[in-house]
Amino acid sequence: MKDSGTLSNGSSTSYHPFHSKLGNLSLDQANQQLRGMEPVEIIEWILTHARKPIITTNFGPYSASLLHAVTRVKKDISVIWCDTGYNTPQTYRYAKNIMEELSLNMHIYTPKHTSGFRDVILGIPAVDTSEHESFTHEVKLEPFNRALAEHKPDVWFTNLRKDQTEFRSNLDILHLNREGILKVSPFFYYSETEMDIYLKRFELPNEKKYYDPTKVMSKRECGLHL
Repeated sequence: MKDSGTLSNGSSTSYHPFHSKLGNLSLDQANQQLRGMEPVEIIEWILTHARKPIITTNFGPYSASLLHAVTRVKKDISVIWCDTGYNTPQTYRYAKNIMEELSLNMHIYTPKHTSGFRDVILGIPAVDTSEHESFTHEVKLEPFNRALAEHKPDVWFTNLRKDQTEFRSNLDILHLNREGILKVSPFFYYSETEMDIYLKRFELPNEKKYYDPTKVMSKRECGLHL
């Protein structure tokens, strides 16, 4: 019998909440242990405890690092991309390049309305308004909730880093989200310089011309990781 939970939009679904122990370690103990490990070592260790892992990407800057590191360990892992329809041409070319280079097992989710339809009817509302909140739900949160409902993960690999936003600086390599899914950020303590070194070491591409209409400003959260 599957556990039932509530998604961040308030709707019910079934998912696999992560168990509270990692071997004999609590979450805090596991974080302390993992801080001295390389990203690929973190990934290897976590996967020994995972039943239904996924990885998410937005094909933004440094996305190739996490996709490369995780698929080195688990080649067939499901890769979730919620494409808002507002990505730059450079991002779409970058995404195609990485998908082909790493032979990713892609699962792409899009909003129920196209960006063309939305531009005519609504456009992109100003941030911090109720209209923008609805816009964010439609183009990113609803597609992602759909992905969670279909894949029912217990482990979610993300590319969150401590230096990205004030909110993220208070997280750690491992944390549980509201649905009980274990979020794993193997590069959490990496600086941009260290990320550049990783990309150069493995001859991976990067693309910094990126736009997220749900965030607009780089230090603003879209709600996916809250």
